[in-house]
Amino acid sequence: MGSTSKPLYLHVPEPGCRPGDKPDFSDFEMPRAGETRRPESDTSPEDMRDLAFSIVRVLNAEGKAVGPWAGTLSIEKLQLGLRHMMTLRAFDERMMMAQRQGKTSFYLQCLGEEAVACAFRQAMQPGDMHFPTYRQAGLLIAGGYPLESMMNQIYSNANDPIKGRQLPTMYSSKEFGFFTISGNLGTQFVQAVGWSMASAISGDTKIAAAWIGDGSTSESDFHAAMVFASTYQVPVILNVVNNQWAISTFQGMARGNSATFASRGHGFGIPSIRVDGNDYLAVHAVAMWAAERARLGFGPTMIEHVTYRAGGHTSSDDPSSYRAEGEGSAWPLGDPIERLKNHLISLGEWSESRHAQVTAELMDEVKHAQKSAEAVGTMTSGKSSSSRDIFEGVYETMPAHLIAQRQEAGY
Repeated sequence: MGSTSKPLYLHVPEPGCRPGDKPDFSDFEMPRAGETRRPESDTSPEDMRDLAFSIVRVLNAEGKAVGPWAGTLSIEKLQLGLRHMMTLRAFDERMMMAQRQGKTSFYLQCLGEEAVACAFRQAMQPGDMHFPTYRQAGLLIAGGYPLESMMNQIYSNANDPIKGRQLPTMYSSKEFGFFTISGNLGTQFVQAVGWSMASAISGDTKIAAAWIGDGSTSESDFHAAMVFASTYQVPVILNVVNNQWAISTFQGMARGNSATFASRGHGFGIPSIRVDGNDYLAVHAVAMWAAERARLGFGPTMIEHVTYRAGGHTSSDDPSSYRAEGEGSAWPLGDPIERLKNHLISLGEWSESRHAQVTAELMDEVKHAQKSAEAVGTMTSGKSSSSRDIFEGVYETMPAHLIAQRQEAGY
């Protein structure tokens, strides 16, 4: 009997628009600011499933803070947060320019995503540990890490705190709670869970925050981390930064048939919540809520930060080859700096003239740090890290064969 089956086929998801198309976010469901409820810290995952399908938003179109998630920041903290984001944007601008001038091999900017890391950092406490990706430089800037030290690392000069052992922008600072960035995507998720487990086992009070991009959620490390976090009710915050694009692959490829990235937490019994990643106030409020859950012993929380990568993936990427022109400006959640600026203006605590003045001041600060770093060296000039550092800091007691290799190298 002959077969009547049709040939098999695969479904390949496609973004709403490509180069040459008009940007279209008509299918993006955006709740009104203040509409999403705020549950108590001890709410069970089963009783807050709806938060994985909504978006926590605080700032409305008029720049007003509304709803149950508002009120977690003072005016001074808001002004400081705006300065942090403006500093990060100025830093990105200068370092992208430095890369184009051949002073470093490549650079990754945070354009359009500044609120995610800068606001989250203000919700954490000294001693907490972040396990970031390469687009959370705002954690360092908001934490007070020296700009010059960041630039020394980018240039891999003689004052590079990592001594030339990492690629540009892959910072590391135990003192500032910033775990070494890994170029192997997804590893930081399991590392953060393990660190938090150790903190709990030792009876400490410190928690960890894991960071991953939307594309990297398809890595096995993501799922392994979710299993351990859920099983042992680990005091960790699991952040997924959904900036819509994983290099040239849009977020629908990594999400699969899940309605949202946050909803993936439901399969592991982990409370999950989506937040407007371009709303500084909303990110801070959700981070505070998740941190409180962890510190009170209610286990992990998964947060999906809904944002947009306004620039290229790296300085080597050309986004015009895979996404529509003007898509960034059409993004319905707007620009995080403009939104916080407008909020402060609506409160009478900021102005356009003051914003222009602070912009100039912060750019001068960044340029001064850059001048100092470049006086030491860049990728192509000045003093670089010593090759001797290859042998140092790996073993507590250096093995004989490495001693011999070091001597052979003349050190």
